[in-house]
Amino acid sequence: MTSSKSPPLLNLRLTAVAAAVSVISLLAGCAVGPDYARPKMDMPTAFKETGLKENQSWKTATPQQINADHRWWEIYGDSTLNNLIEQANQANQSIQLAEAQYRQAQAVANEARAGLWPTLGVNAGAGRALTNSNGIKLGNYYDIAANASWEPDIWGGVRRAVESGQAGSQASAADLAAARLSIQTTLAQDYLQLRITDQLKQLYADTITAYTRSLKLTQSQYNAGVALRSDVAQAETQLKSTEAQAIDLDAQRRQLEHAIAILVGKTPAAFSIPAEASADTATLQLAAHLPAIPTGLPSELLERRPDVAAAERRVALANANVGVAKAAFFPSLMLNVSGGFDAGSLAQWFAVPSRVWSLGPALAQTIFDGGLRRAQSAQAIAAYDASVAQYKQTVLSSFQDVEDNLALLHVLDQETTVQDQAVTAAQLSERLALAQYNAGTSLYLNVATAQALSLSNQRTAVQLRGRQLVASVALVKAIGGGWDAAELDKTPTVSADSKNSQTTAIAH
Repeated sequence: MTSSKSPPLLNLRLTAVAAAVSVISLLAGCAVGPDYARPKMDMPTAFKETGLKENQSWKTATPQQINADHRWWEIYGDSTLNNLIEQANQANQSIQLAEAQYRQAQAVANEARAGLWPTLGVNAGAGRALTNSNGIKLGNYYDIAANASWEPDIWGGVRRAVESGQAGSQASAADLAAARLSIQTTLAQDYLQLRITDQLKQLYADTITAYTRSLKLTQSQYNAGVALRSDVAQAETQLKSTEAQAIDLDAQRRQLEHAIAILVGKTPAAFSIPAEASADTATLQLAAHLPAIPTGLPSELLERRPDVAAAERRVALANANVGVAKAAFFPSLMLNVSGGFDAGSLAQWFAVPSRVWSLGPALAQTIFDGGLRRAQSAQAIAAYDASVAQYKQTVLSSFQDVEDNLALLHVLDQETTVQDQAVTAAQLSERLALAQYNAGTSLYLNVATAQALSLSNQRTAVQLRGRQLVASVALVKAIGGGWDAAELDKTPTVSADSKNSQTTAIAH
């Protein structure tokens, strides 16, 4: 409708619109679809494997966070490891991917939130036209107008969409935390395995030195006529086979170093980790140490593991989508307002007779859609049921992860104690066999057997300590690495590389 002279009619329309808005506000107080509630699960009162042995070094009785700042890797006391993880936090490409996906999820949430607000616009134009209304006329026209439209969220469909977007953003934030934790723990495990490999190389270097002395001893005794040629051959065979095994360790170390290079965002050619000299050659002591890791209560996994939090947020997302689908069954109302000036010359553009305006609501309802909305609603409900099942499976898997690593650490603790005793016994057997051979009361075969047994037991002992360290990192990951679900409401840190990529994309 257009007019410039009907204030009473305009006031009447404005009064009607105000009344309609009031009714709409009352209707919009509720939203269709189910309100969200976290799926319930039976929680155990304690982890099964924590009661296996008292006073274990890898657990405490009091629930607590690993580290107040979530820098869990510092509990290993290795400055090189700390530095590598800091590099990975800034440059790892998997983390960059998760950060970009989080920003995308935030944008989707903001897009849904925009539906709560009216749309405002303005347009202006000028032209020359030939008309055939009331006679042929040729003339200019000039117009300018502002318009506004708003679709009230009567049934809560937009609010449910906002809930869905917000839950999706929080799930993506948890995914980012999970990606970081995964990269950090993978790097820590690779690094600790590399250091264990260094310890094995040190063990083999010491063993090769000892075997070289044994070979020289047998050669001297053979030259003196008190030893057999077979003793020399056996000593030489043992030395060379040990050297070959030591060379094989180089391949393992290089592969681990290459893997770490990728994790910190570098090419293998531009990255290296110097070998770490053993602080105590006799015990092959590592710079990193096995930490005490508090496990907390089983129910805390629901808040402390980012993958569990992400699965729970996706349940909330699916629940909100059910409301969005149900809102489609109800009619939509659109309120439109526009006003401006329309004249045949610029001089009359802003004159009162040139004023134009329009105001009015529009109601729309789909009568028949071939079952489309019903199918979409059924799809949303099925997606919700699937997300609940996925959430519960993630929770169950998280309990398994913790129990598995608690049990593994317990068994490795016992195995390491027994293995250390075996190493002590094997080293004593090696010394006695060598002494008896030097005294001429034993064959060199006994020496070679004792030496091989000693090396095997020492290697097993080092590998067991490596398995303990790797399992402790796996336990850190299983209990969430000190992360907390309260972090979902905070904006995750975006690395400098990610910000630079945004700037570059905008510039192009």
